[in-house]
Amino acid sequence: MGETTGRVLVVDDDVTVRDVVRRYLELAGHEVELVGDGESALHRFAEREPDLVVLDLMLPGVDGLEVCRRLRVRSAVPVVMLTALGEEEDRIAGLQLGADDYVTKPFSPRELALRVTSVLRRSRVAATRSSSVLEDGGLRVDVGARSAWLDGRELSLTTREFDLLVFFLTHRGTAFSRGELLSRVWGWEFGDQSTVTVHVRRLREKVEVDSARPVRIATVWGVGYRYDGGA
Repeated sequence: MGETTGRVLVVDDDVTVRDVVRRYLELAGHEVELVGDGESALHRFAEREPDLVVLDLMLPGVDGLEVCRRLRVRSAVPVVMLTALGEEEDRIAGLQLGADDYVTKPFSPRELALRVTSVLRRSRVAATRSSSVLEDGGLRVDVGARSAWLDGRELSLTTREFDLLVFFLTHRGTAFSRGELLSRVWGWEFGDQSTVTVHVRRLREKVEVDSARPVRIATVWGVGYRYDGGA
């Protein structure tokens, strides 16, 4: 597999949706496996971890949010959610659980394929383009190994959380709006900016001593966020 293609596990209980998604992902060069429920997704994941999961949130039995939660316990594999139009609470809940991206139903299968390719490319290019180690007090980030440690404890970061942290560390002292972060970290020229808010909140919970009183990632009122570093 190249740096923009990979093995994708598609989880959706709608046979038609699964078939359309499979065809578009295969046209983009991905190897695709299909399952129709949460239990099957967890079983297949345990047998052979894919490079990315496309996960519908509305599943019979074990729902998509619970699947995402269980995946995050064992892996940082990228997850792209499929959410129903208007289900903002579910979308935000999925992002809080560690999903990397989302597409809203009804969706363009071509857009989904582009999102999958983008997430894979960013996770792989970021891992290979630099072997630098970034440090901020007790925070240590190995860019090449895509690992982060705080006071000797390894952090469990999703693909987007890691990319966001590296971006902040390499742009210390500069304030960025949520739109700028969406463009430069996610690669989106448009989209729901609450995605950035959720990821910043989750990242603060992992790198701040007190996420309610952040020291490293400051809120710049009327602008967005700025990385100031640890005290």
